[in-house]
Amino acid sequence: MAMSEQVFFILTALVGEPRHGYGIVGEVAELSEGRVDLKVGTLYGALDRLTAEGLVEHDREEVQQGRLRRYYRLTRSGADVVAAEAARQHANAQAATARLRGWQARQA
Repeated sequence: MAMSEQVFFILTALVGEPRHGYGIVGEVAELSEGRVDLKVGTLYGALDRLTAEGLVEHDREEVQQGRLRRYYRLTRSGADVVAAEAARQHANAQAATARLRGWQARQA
């Protein structure tokens, strides 16, 4: 089953290193080249669900400038889900590209 673009980028943002909420928001914006404008409320709702599903887990908490930052990390299951979704999206893009090539050749 396909996942939302927001969830895909949240999980992708956690590939490689744990991040706190605002770090995830910034990474999602960068990865999506600004196409996904992730709101903090949406992020934490998604993180709660992804944690319950075992795709993300708490890494640690730190206090910085008097504010508590909770860091999240991707689980092995989460990495598997990202890989499967990336493969699904890639296959879809290949199918569309092949179809467009055929259409463009007929238009020439």
